[in-house]
Amino acid sequence: MPPIKHRDWYDTPLYYDIIFDDGTQQEADFLEAAFSKHGDGKGRRLLEPACGSGRLALEMARRGWQVSGFDGNANMIAFAKQRIHTAGYKARLWEDWMQSFKLPKGDKSGFDMAHCLVSTFKYLPTEKHAAECLQRMAAALRPGGLFFLGLHLTDYDREVPEHERWVACRGPVKVVCNTRTWPADHRTRREELRTRLQITDRGRQHLQETRWQFRTYDAAQLKRLLRKAPELELIECYDFTYDLNEPRVLDDRYADVLLVLANRPKS
Repeated sequence: MPPIKHRDWYDTPLYYDIIFDDGTQQEADFLEAAFSKHGDGKGRRLLEPACGSGRLALEMARRGWQVSGFDGNANMIAFAKQRIHTAGYKARLWEDWMQSFKLPKGDKSGFDMAHCLVSTFKYLPTEKHAAECLQRMAAALRPGGLFFLGLHLTDYDREVPEHERWVACRGPVKVVCNTRTWPADHRTRREELRTRLQITDRGRQHLQETRWQFRTYDAAQLKRLLRKAPELELIECYDFTYDLNEPRVLDDRYADVLLVLANRPKS
């Protein structure tokens, strides 16, 4: 086993992208179908906060969406820009943070749809930051525009760590991802995570580890947060199966929630 290098996995966007790319088509299919079902079906302007390696930005551009997006990691943005350019598509991407983002000059608000699907929202460390993110998303959407927000709810009664493992390949590169999540601290609303990527790239192996914290939510905490952005109305809830025929109630009976929030400006 090679020695472990402590490195932020967002600084190695190719390996990150390989692990998560398998769900891209299903996520894009869901977004388009849910936009048609829950919205008015008008417009093709899309905003993606925390766009990462650009896998969904590229896929939605392929489908005819006018894509804008940002991420806090410069390596991710550079990778996303290059892949979209190489594929022959366009997207407006920039480096920014979810709680304080500003649209670039000339890129006006009034987006038809926005999405942040895979728990990135939980990186926001405080209630203030989370509320500011939601408020900025509401301001970026047109009236009736939809924001799809996905995140994992926390079971505060869990007493043992959880482990997930994925394996994915792309050409000569194989990535094995092992993620461990420790029980959350209900008082501080923090949970510790560790991800190890075992990478085989053209026959050479290395192992890199990332440790970070998530802010935690149960259903009641999430509902309280949503009340701090009253312009965003919760109109439906799903889980990470992305099945439009199986809406869910926002409660603690399942871990993965996907909220459909509609911008309803208050008069």
